[in-house]
Amino acid sequence: MNRNEYLKYVKAHSFDLLVIGGGITGVGIALDAVTRGLSVALIDMQDFAGGTSSRSTKLIHGGLRYLKQFEFGLVNEVGRERAIVHRIAPHLVHPDKMLLPLIKGGKYGYWLTNIGLSVYDLLAGVNGKDRRRMLSKDETASVEPLLRTDILEGGGLYAEYRTDDARLVIGIARTAASKGAVVLNYVKAEELLCETVEEHISGVRAKDLESGEEFIIRASCVVNAAGPWVDDVRSLDAPVRGRRLFLTKGVHLVVDHDRLPVKQTVYFDNDDGRMIFAIPRGTCTYIGTTDTPYEGDKVEPEITREDVDYILRATNNMFPSVNLKVADIRSSWAGLRPLINEEGKDASEISRRDETFVSERGLISIAGGKLTGYRKMAERTVDRVLRQLRRTAVPCTTDKEQLIGGEFANYSEVGQFIDELMAEYQGLFSTRSDAEYLVHTYGRKAKKVAIRAVGCENSECSLLMAEAAYTVEHEMVVSALDFFERRTGRIYFDVLSVQKHRMIVLDLLKEKLNWSDERLAQETLLVEDALDRGSWIGDRGSRFSR
Repeated sequence: MNRNEYLKYVKAHSFDLLVIGGGITGVGIALDAVTRGLSVALIDMQDFAGGTSSRSTKLIHGGLRYLKQFEFGLVNEVGRERAIVHRIAPHLVHPDKMLLPLIKGGKYGYWLTNIGLSVYDLLAGVNGKDRRRMLSKDETASVEPLLRTDILEGGGLYAEYRTDDARLVIGIARTAASKGAVVLNYVKAEELLCETVEEHISGVRAKDLESGEEFIIRASCVVNAAGPWVDDVRSLDAPVRGRRLFLTKGVHLVVDHDRLPVKQTVYFDNDDGRMIFAIPRGTCTYIGTTDTPYEGDKVEPEITREDVDYILRATNNMFPSVNLKVADIRSSWAGLRPLINEEGKDASEISRRDETFVSERGLISIAGGKLTGYRKMAERTVDRVLRQLRRTAVPCTTDKEQLIGGEFANYSEVGQFIDELMAEYQGLFSTRSDAEYLVHTYGRKAKKVAIRAVGCENSECSLLMAEAAYTVEHEMVVSALDFFERRTGRIYFDVLSVQKHRMIVLDLLKEKLNWSDERLAQETLLVEDALDRGSWIGDRGSRFSR
């Protein structure tokens, strides 16, 4: 993906479809549309996955809790989608056992859970060893010894999938680009244009936020997939009336795995009736999430001390021996859910179904939905685009489209590739987990990164430097946080490497991206601020917003 070349191209050509929004929904639509023969451009005013799609719970899951809301269709759809996303990106979507402890007075009783998980397996098409298994109290305590036993009554063990949400977005964007789509980050839609007598939207006046240049992108159809900014884009067309977004905030905290050494993902009750996740990932465990109405800054949602205390209190209540404190937090993130307002319902009760709005001038806006269901959301949206363009219906084939880097026949091949990489580059990886990280991040492309690392003069951080160079050249990195946060996740799950080597990486980015000294200083400050905002080592609790 070459940003400069794409900028030249969008100024000189018109498109069948322009997508506004580079999160999971937008890139999913771009890939679906281009594989169905449409010419496609996509823009986002931030980086790809710069909003909600890099700040989720990072699970490809079927939504067990939606069974309690009788949303059987939603569970059926996203449950089956899990298997598809795992198949097309096996390096990014990993099978994971999830433990649901059953506690006295909890949200789920034994028989309801047994029936619910059976229905869940049926709707989601789960087979064989991955089907649910009900556990006694002793069996549950054996599976997860950290659990509080005085209220424990049993448990359910069932299959889910863990992912890297931002990497999934990048994989889809790169795959769409490889098929002919033009995808651009840091380009903002400033105005919707009507250049026809029918007053139909026919493009946008856009602004390159890197250079400040404004230009026109012409398209026969425009789709608004801007996530939390959907209503902002709708307002460029006409005043927003009727159904509108309802934003809720979800906060996650990251601690060292040694401080919360869960053996698998645990999905547990809080005393207020909400459910909380504790998810192991490498040397870390992350916990969350909250679900509260939000009206503040959408670019960097604030994490309050109340949010933090809520998650720590819930975690310590279920795992009393760990006694987590603010000082244990290594990093954190807050994401916004762009839900559709439903009068009389609180944040946790609002449906996660997607919904589409079509304006009088033809702007198609899509909001709501789940990370897991991105492909079906894209399919329905492109079906509508084809009707609006009066094109012949063409079936969706993205269920068979292997994402770039994910060219594996099955998940076993991912493990085999890790072994092969370790054998070929013995001096590069100090542990198997280093090779696992590289393959789980880049898939088959990990070998290209490894080759670069071998030739790196700085052996202490050769892989890090090779990643930085690779992502600039192939994944449209524009800023340091594009790399540290969304291409690698290091600012969440390997903070120490960022703290230790950030200046070496920043100098490399300066060279490759032709930054001025002033730009380097700005980028340095942004990284420092992100590190300070995300972690509170030393119990700097005052850093939380009040």
